[in-house]
Amino acid sequence: MEKFHDKVIYQAYPKSFKDTTGNGMGDLNGVREKLPYLADLGVDMIWLNPFYQSPQNDNGYDVADYCSVDPMFGTMEDFDDLLAEAKKRGMDLMLDMVLNHTSTAHEWFQKALAGEKKYQDYYILREPKEDGSYPTNWVSKFGGPAWAPFADTGKYYLHLFDETQADLNWRNPEVREEMVKVVKFWLEKGVKGFRFDVINLIGKDEELIDATDGVGKYLYTDRPIAHEFIRELNEKTYGQYDDIITVGEMSSTTVENGIKYSNPEQNELSMIFSFHHLKVDYKDGEKWTIMPFDFQELKKILDEWQAGMSDGNGWNALFWNNHDQPRSNSRFGDPKNYPFETATMLAQTIHLLRGTPYIYQGEEIGMTNPNYENISDYVDIETKNAYRELKENGWDEKEILEVIREKSRDNSRTPMQWAESEHAGFTTGEPWLKVPENYRTINVKSGKLSNEIRDYYKQLIQLRKEYAVISRGTYRAIQLDHASIYAYLREDERHEVLVVNNFYGKIALFEVPEEWLQGASHLIGNHPERNLEKSLELQPYETIAFVKKK
Repeated sequence: MEKFHDKVIYQAYPKSFKDTTGNGMGDLNGVREKLPYLADLGVDMIWLNPFYQSPQNDNGYDVADYCSVDPMFGTMEDFDDLLAEAKKRGMDLMLDMVLNHTSTAHEWFQKALAGEKKYQDYYILREPKEDGSYPTNWVSKFGGPAWAPFADTGKYYLHLFDETQADLNWRNPEVREEMVKVVKFWLEKGVKGFRFDVINLIGKDEELIDATDGVGKYLYTDRPIAHEFIRELNEKTYGQYDDIITVGEMSSTTVENGIKYSNPEQNELSMIFSFHHLKVDYKDGEKWTIMPFDFQELKKILDEWQAGMSDGNGWNALFWNNHDQPRSNSRFGDPKNYPFETATMLAQTIHLLRGTPYIYQGEEIGMTNPNYENISDYVDIETKNAYRELKENGWDEKEILEVIREKSRDNSRTPMQWAESEHAGFTTGEPWLKVPENYRTINVKSGKLSNEIRDYYKQLIQLRKEYAVISRGTYRAIQLDHASIYAYLREDERHEVLVVNNFYGKIALFEVPEEWLQGASHLIGNHPERNLEKSLELQPYETIAFVKKK
């Protein structure tokens, strides 16, 4: 049996977690300082977003040196201390590997610019079309064309993200060898986990062509060769160990590919992140829009991935939140009127599914979107680009701010709320990103509600360790077309678990399957314990689970 099925992983965004120097930015020593808090929560592994040397154009996802620590986060010695201290407390570290692209400040790109042919082959350079236009009509994920002039050579380089993030040419064996060296460097230090950023985009075709849809995603996503590249990386690095956990961030992937990436027989990755369930509030598929989330679509997607990955022996990473997503309680619930119920219902929905749950810093205490008043409060590059584009498209300021309040990546990047003291106890200086105004009531130290939510998370984490049916059982949805409830069954040879979640702020009735009316006992719920009845009345945002021995 795989070693990661009963694990729970905590994502710490170092820049916003805890500042120990007073410069307003979190650091590695801040993560180390809070290890007792994470150990108490019961998590097994801490995923750290990039802390490598970087110009920080995309908050560290523009890496200038993969085997370094950026001075803003501390030193390599600080990293080694953090790793050692985490291990003492029974926790391991998972590092973020940004291997699809480097910063244009990276030594390789600089050498390429200086004319070194070897390093020019590290990147994807193309001539313009005969009419002088870009090599292809692809659009960058951050808006605008996906090509930028390569100095004054007349050529262009590909950047699927920001212009300062140049895509690497994985078809070049020397590039793949460099990636092997990077992963080995951290493995040898004792790192036990890797999260691979946009790893399903590394397999570009040799011949790049125009996209019929004028965007191009389908021409560089999940290409068959990406699987070959990941298998090779596995074989030469983490696959040589039996205790490494890997997760691939898979942009716009499919269940079929998800199975290939994560089925143990394929020797690629332990599990994958897919994002379709977090696009159910995108009007016509567009991010910068406002609409109520489509609950039926949300259930359909969760069910498709749960059932599909289970059938194909793939493995899901389970999550609502991360550094790129708005806070799920602000998005799918009502943190104003039902803060405890919303946070715990969303947590239980995910934690009792088949897969490995990820907790993003602050969700376990009920942190919300900050609802900033001004565009000047935001710092995220994608948000700034969207603001400019929407302005050019004739939107007025009020409309733009409304949509940015809902969808900006900065929603989740606000400093961790540790205490009711100034700047939420995150820093003694001026925080790099404004602290939400609700920190006096939502915080680790004195927030009564925050502590209640965190205690619930602890119970969910404990249940995964205690019940094999949660960590390894099968999954089956029931009454999938219910207007306000998502319910499912988990089953193994010893137990069955029934999980019922009300996603709305009104009472909902659930007709319990006949076979559950005998022998079931209450497992966990965010309302007072009760028995199972034929017609179960769920309160607003109520979640409840029952267990039955076989």
